[in-house]
Amino acid sequence: MNKNIALAGNPNCGKTTIFNILTGLNQKTGNYPGVTVDKKSGTLSHNNQKVKISDLPGAYSLYPRASDEKVVAEILANSDNSDYPDCIFYIADATQLEKQLLLFSQIVDLKIPIILVLNMIDLLDDSSIDYQQLSKKLGVEIISVSGRTGEGIQNLKNKIVEVYQNIPSAINFSSYKSSAEEQTLLNEVVTLTNAKSDYQAKLIFHHFSWLSFLSTETKEKLAKLKENYPIPDLNAQVDETMSRFDTFGPIANSIEQYKPKNQSEFSNQIDKILTHFILGPLIFFGIMFFVFQSIFTWATIPMDFIDETYGAFMDFSKTIIPEGWFQDLIVDGILAGIGATIIFVPQVAILFFFIGLLEEVGYMARAVYLFDRLMQRFGLNGRSIVALISGSACAIPAIMSARTIPDWKERLITILVTPLMSCTARIPVYVVLIGIAIPIQQEWWGFNAQGMAFGLLYLLGLVSALLLALFFKLVLKSDTSSYLALALPNYQTPSLKNIATQVWNKVSTFVWEAGKIIVVISAILWLLSSYGPGDNMNKAVAEASEMATTQNLSIEEKENLTAALQMEYSYAGYLGKTIEPIIKPLGFDWKIGISLITSFAAREVFVATTATINNLGSEASESSVIELLSLAKDSRTGKPTFDKATSWSLMIFYVFAMQCMATLAIVKRETNSWKWPIVQLVIMSVLAYLSSFLVYNWLS
Repeated sequence: MNKNIALAGNPNCGKTTIFNILTGLNQKTGNYPGVTVDKKSGTLSHNNQKVKISDLPGAYSLYPRASDEKVVAEILANSDNSDYPDCIFYIADATQLEKQLLLFSQIVDLKIPIILVLNMIDLLDDSSIDYQQLSKKLGVEIISVSGRTGEGIQNLKNKIVEVYQNIPSAINFSSYKSSAEEQTLLNEVVTLTNAKSDYQAKLIFHHFSWLSFLSTETKEKLAKLKENYPIPDLNAQVDETMSRFDTFGPIANSIEQYKPKNQSEFSNQIDKILTHFILGPLIFFGIMFFVFQSIFTWATIPMDFIDETYGAFMDFSKTIIPEGWFQDLIVDGILAGIGATIIFVPQVAILFFFIGLLEEVGYMARAVYLFDRLMQRFGLNGRSIVALISGSACAIPAIMSARTIPDWKERLITILVTPLMSCTARIPVYVVLIGIAIPIQQEWWGFNAQGMAFGLLYLLGLVSALLLALFFKLVLKSDTSSYLALALPNYQTPSLKNIATQVWNKVSTFVWEAGKIIVVISAILWLLSSYGPGDNMNKAVAEASEMATTQNLSIEEKENLTAALQMEYSYAGYLGKTIEPIIKPLGFDWKIGISLITSFAAREVFVATTATINNLGSEASESSVIELLSLAKDSRTGKPTFDKATSWSLMIFYVFAMQCMATLAIVKRETNSWKWPIVQLVIMSVLAYLSSFLVYNWLS
């Protein structure tokens, strides 16, 4: 029978760092049933033994406030759960020992075998540590390690293998004694629920209203018990917490040798600057500006390399796959969809490299503290500021970064509003439409009008995101109030190996999870744009050939004309003409309708599709597209297709519209439901339509 070995501990104790070191790249990430909290498991290979290890979410107590803590409480309250640990290695920050022992003592009272792992010993004065005395007073075996330097890791691996082969007995240390009345209650709960310990019975009794493993009948019986034993939950929690601190507090304080090195004083001095109410935000935005610029500039080279290499691979695929519909499906549909996924890998990797670096150094916790009060006014969290700013590069990694937000409501709101931040995929659309709507020589108060318009579009996205967040704050109901419980770790040298492991896990998760959905949608879009009713596609080819002969067009012009007519006669073209009455009030014709449909694969596809459907060639440069589209006429009215009103209407539409299937795919993955991406799509589409309608009719 496989045994469950788990890591537990407070947030920012270095638990995940230890987990990454132990398991390396042998990790799997999923979601706990019914929640969006990460479920991480991995395999330790050591001394010819493979041991499965689970990384429980960080928690301060088994009286949960955040979704992460609820997951831990539910797992430990249900000994029949498949995730219930046979032994726990409890990771504690050795520099803040007293604060770390509350959850430790609660787990001990659950009668789960436990090993205490003191992390960050490199930040202590090693010559004066007395592990033997602490081990004797707590009654637990202690292993000292440093996740940063690797000190003690081999001893930890040896102990895990030893424990896996022979699970130790639970320790007898206890820091909480129940009253006579409470003990009577707990005896009844044990009988009713088959709890394995009195403390597990207590957890079940206090949390039964939301524990998913309890039957309705059991919950009803527990509710009747609560009527007979009206013990206030908050009072019980406070009494228990104080009782525990009264027990283990003196033990931790008696180990006088546990004195941190000068890092704490060093951290305090730096914090006077980095958390200053004026300098702090300025420094943060400076750092984020650098991160954003890095994502925008550094990713260009690898993205271009991926684009060129993958393009060559697609060309090669055409030479080995026989011509016909199957080749088109594989190359233009499926492989194109995969390409639309992996092109974002450099941006995802760079963003999570910097997030990991800032977390390892200890700065990210300060940024969260700095902005938490402001963000909470809009229903967000201090951690949301990172996602919003990152969304200016790409919404996909930005949404993934929201995993660090513990409160489900704040995390969900962050995910829902982040796509309103103007990402890099919107830039080609903005450039072309601004170039059409605003002459390059035009200035406003001495400033370049095109540049100001570009900045205003970004500002509009930010303001809209905050206002929509405020709306969700009022609409979404939560049974818990948000609060910031955060321990500020000491600044330390980052572990590049640990950062690299995190980046690899994030990138691989993105490619496999989002990629599967993107490939399917890409194939559907390809089918719609490559086929049409009846013999229409052949008619398009014949019509293009006849027009090319009559107008004496070049081979390239003929190919562009053929592509444009085939697009018009395809199912996508018919769909564009079908939706034309709906989008007409926005100033859009059926050609723009096709571009809206195809750009759902990726916003930047709008430029290529617009060029193709207007017979400019999908490879036309931005400058030539701007010039030629400025001259494009409506064949029925003779009016410019892209006049000032239509161009501004389109720009505003793309500010709000969710025209990115990759983002929807990642939202589905992060929320573990199709409900929220659909809600997000509907709300953003309504905002886009109404805003575009108002702008077009105002400027017409």
